[in-house]
Parts: sequence; structure tokens; C-alpha cells
Amino acid sequence: MSTRYALISVSDRTGVLEFARVLASCGFGILSTGGTAAALRDGGIAVTEVSDITGAPEILDGRVKTLHPTIHGGILARRDVQEHAGTIDRLGIPHIDVVANNLYPFTAQVRRGETTLQDAVELIDIGGPAMTRAAAKNHEHVVVVVDPDDYVRVGEMLSVGDVPLSERTRLALKAFQHVAHYDAAIADYLRAETSADGQFDFPAEPTFGYRLAARPRYGENPHQSAGVYASPGSSTGIVNAELLHGIEMSYLNYYDADAAWSVAQGFADGGDNSHVAAIVKHANPCGLAVRKSQPEAWTDALAGDPVSAFGGIVAFNHELQAETASEMAGLLLDVIVAPSYATEALEILRKRRRTRVLKVRRSGAAASADTEIRTVSGGALVQSRDVVRPEERDGFNVVSQVAPTQQQLDDMWFAWRACRFIRSNAIALAKDNALVGIGAGQPNRVTSVELACRVAGDDARGSAMASDAFFPFPDGIELAAANGVTSVVQPGGSINDDAVIAAADDLGIAMVFTGTRHFYH
Repeated sequence: MSTRYALISVSDRTGVLEFARVLASCGFGILSTGGTAAALRDGGIAVTEVSDITGAPEILDGRVKTLHPTIHGGILARRDVQEHAGTIDRLGIPHIDVVANNLYPFTAQVRRGETTLQDAVELIDIGGPAMTRAAAKNHEHVVVVVDPDDYVRVGEMLSVGDVPLSERTRLALKAFQHVAHYDAAIADYLRAETSADGQFDFPAEPTFGYRLAARPRYGENPHQSAGVYASPGSSTGIVNAELLHGIEMSYLNYYDADAAWSVAQGFADGGDNSHVAAIVKHANPCGLAVRKSQPEAWTDALAGDPVSAFGGIVAFNHELQAETASEMAGLLLDVIVAPSYATEALEILRKRRRTRVLKVRRSGAAASADTEIRTVSGGALVQSRDVVRPEERDGFNVVSQVAPTQQQLDDMWFAWRACRFIRSNAIALAKDNALVGIGAGQPNRVTSVELACRVAGDDARGSAMASDAFFPFPDGIELAAANGVTSVVQPGGSINDDAVIAAADDLGIAMVFTGTRHFYH
């Protein structure tokens, strides 16, 4: 059988009709199945059904269509091996020289909480990945195309001759990645279905099937390349945000916007004081306030460190109001993040030429953002995400002679929660549900205390101080007291705890231990 064939079976039919026409004009017979075959016929393309070639009908409710020696023999036969060529000619197996296949995204088929496990299993494609892998394996002789963006390029090459090996190899790489992403999506679904509370169970061979969401112009610095990837099935969070206005997002814009959004969501408790404004600079919150009104939350967050807020990122936990947008006028902001925007507020923000305005969908309870991955030389570090749980406040253990007042307890709880978002060694000063100063990323804790007090200035007086880890010596407490701090919350656990507590008692400071550490490197 001398006719060359192209096997086309795609879920994403973008551009497939035009590609099939090019293939037909190059002398390829078109093989197809099901909905793809019908779409090609409707477009005027002569199509041969796979079942007509194999002599075998589709069986088992469509589970078996292309899984047949005639199809896989035509794909896998090496054209430069005489025995292979003789075998497929003797058996009447067609030469399948092009395979165009892409898999319907599993995550688009399966909705957690809406699809049963049995139904999800039925939606797993077997024949598609098998023939794509076969074509990719034999890419020296078979052109495999899984991305509609490659149709024109491949069609032009075939029209003037052939596809060079270098291009075939590139296409094979994309094909294996496509199948791997599909399998990773299935594994991610099954992991969530079988793991306790959907938690990552640290398998021996984990898969993370990210998909490319954006390509910033460069990475952290102009000489670094970068990509932004979305988690399987994810439609929430900063990566999937809608850019309503402003210039293109940079790598660091994504990073800092995520930090600001995380802080805003971390304080979105509801109740009367439900409006959160969080200002972030270089991934650290430099302004944070929770108030009954959004404009007031913005004003008080800005007051925490108006110098650092210049060129920063701000996030809100509720729809951005026009009054808040007006209050923000005159301050350079790189990114503004909110779940939605009032029409008038958006009109005000669109007067800014460069500021990016992001609309972000909140993550639901089933979101898979509970795992953090950091690459290191030779591999990666994976851990569950750190959170400050409400029961930590119930576990506050008063260790000082001076008992904290209710206001001090409230301020300590606010500072303690804010501390979780600040780079270690982290110190947070808070007063009246607002951040008044931070010390971040210092190699020793006393320097962080010094920086936090310097930023807070007079606002340090009467404030509560939180430390993400224990104080190894009394010097941090002494420095805080000298600047007017009146209460301290810290994990405890140092061999010098007794000396630290004694210093607090000598200085009249209320101190509680949490027993929980919140490092954030």
C-alpha cells in the first residue's frame, strides 16, 4: 500500500480544516475518527475512517478505536529497516507519516465535586496518548503535531519538500510534554480524590502538570528568561488574573502581586472590620490595615510606611470602590489587585498609564494551592503551605507577670498573623488592626527589631510586636521596650527563654508564647 496517510484526531479543532487541506494537496490520504472525521467531511475533505482501514469497528463504547496493529504498525514501522517495510507491505498496513492529535484537557472534562470517580475514569483517553507517543517515538519517520500553532509551519515545510529532523525532534518533544501534562492532570485529580483532605502526600514520583500562562519579557533581571505557569485545572489566583488595564505584567509583578493578594486574603475574616488593604514592596507587606470602610483601610495601610509604598503593589479583599480609587490618586503603584472593580473606580484607574489593574478570582475550598515547590541544585524542595490557624490565638500562653489587656491581645493577634507574610528574620509591629512597622530578611533578629521600630517611629509606642521565631537573647525585647512597645508575641522555645521573660517582666511588658513558628525564607 503506497499511499501516504495523515491520521487526524483532535479535540482542539483550531486550524485543523486548513491543515487537512494542505496535507491533502501534498498527496496525503486523510484518516480520522468520530467528531474529527465529521468536521473534516463537513469542510469538504475526503476522509477515510480508521475502521475502514483496520476492518475492525469501534468497540467497548468507543474505548477501542485506534488501538489496532494496522494503525500502530503504520505509525511505528521504521522506513529504513527492510524487515519493517516488508512486514507492513505484506500485511497491507498503510504508511502513516503524519499524526495530528491533541487530547481534550482532562481538567476541563472533570469538575471536582461534580464528577464521580467512576465517571472521571471513563473520561481518561487511552488511544490518543498511545498513538501520539508512538508517533513521537518514531519521529525520524513520522511527523507528530499536537499544537495547532504548528500547523502552518509544518504545512509549509511539507508543501516544499519534507520536515527536517531537527523540526521533527522539536515536535516530538512537544508531543511527549503534551501527553505528560495530560497524565499529570489525571494524577492530580486522583491524588485529591484519594488523599486525606486533598493534601499532597509526597509520592515517590510526583508530577506537576503546569501549563504556560504567560511569557514575561524577562525574569528577575533583564538577562534572565522567564515563564509563568498555571497549575492543572486552576482558574484562580494571580497567574490566572485578568489584566483590565495597564502594561504587560513582569516576572516580579506576578511575584509581588501574589504576595499582596495572599496577605489580603489572609486577613479577610469577614464581620464588621472586613475591608483589607495590603501594600507590598519586594514581597514584604509594608502597609496593612483592616477597617470597616475600604477608603479608611487604604489610608491607614499607606500610613504604615508611605515611603516604601511608592512603586508598590496593593491588594484588596473586596470590590474596589470609586472613593478608594480616588484616595489612591497621586501615588505611583505598579499593580492594583482586587476581586472586582466598581465601574467608576475602573474609570479612575484607567487614567493611570502604566499601572496594571488585575481582577483575581478567589480560590475556593478545593483549590490545590496547599503545596509549595522551590528548586534547589539537583532537585526541588516540596512542603505544605504555612498558614496561621485561628486556634493559635486560643493557644496564646501568657508567660509574663503582666497580663495583656484585650486590646493588646487583639494587636498581638494581628501582628502574629502579619508576621507570617514577612521574610525571616521577621518582626511586625501592629496597633489597632494596622501594621505600623516591619523588620524583614535580616541575619539577626535584633536588627529586624531595630528596623521595625525605625519605620514605626512614634507609632511604635503602645504597639504589639510579633516575632516569627523565638528571641535568642533579651536584647530584642529591651530594644522594643526602649521604643515604646508594650506587648510581645513569639513562639518561645529558646534555651534563654527564662532570661527573655525576666527582661519582659523587668520592663513591664506583656508577653505570650504561641508554641508555633512561622519562618518564611
